[in-house]
Amino acid sequence: MATSGAELAQQELVEEFEMFDNWMDRYQYIIDMGKQLPDFPEERRTDEFKIQGCQSNVWMCHEQAGDKLVFKATSDAAIVSGLIAVLLRIYSERTPEEISQTEPHFLKDLGLDKDLGLDKHLSPTRSNGLHAMLERIYQVAKQ
Repeated sequence: MATSGAELAQQELVEEFEMFDNWMDRYQYIIDMGKQLPDFPEERRTDEFKIQGCQSNVWMCHEQAGDKLVFKATSDAAIVSGLIAVLLRIYSERTPEEISQTEPHFLKDLGLDKDLGLDKHLSPTRSNGLHAMLERIYQVAKQ
């Protein structure tokens, strides 16, 4: 059976967090990813673009590029910026149909007791923030 775009996106996200056994290496990698985010327009750092449920300030917007969505985002926290960079690399430049196949609850469904559980790789507040960011991406795709 062929792997769907949604399953590939989920797999990519999980693999990002399984890459390193050492939490310091993992966090340094995530911080380095965040440094590569493109500039986010100051005029979009408003409540309209703010994502609730993240411990730090996170703003996200999107643009249509043909049949694909392009997301832009930023945060005032280094590790959260890296989480944003990971999500944008995986979900930006996909069609709304591809994105909407990946319901955000899959993060929580992985759970603490499973080998692929992202919760074992992130603090609860960062895991909740990652879920909130993915929820925003999903909601944009469903519009």
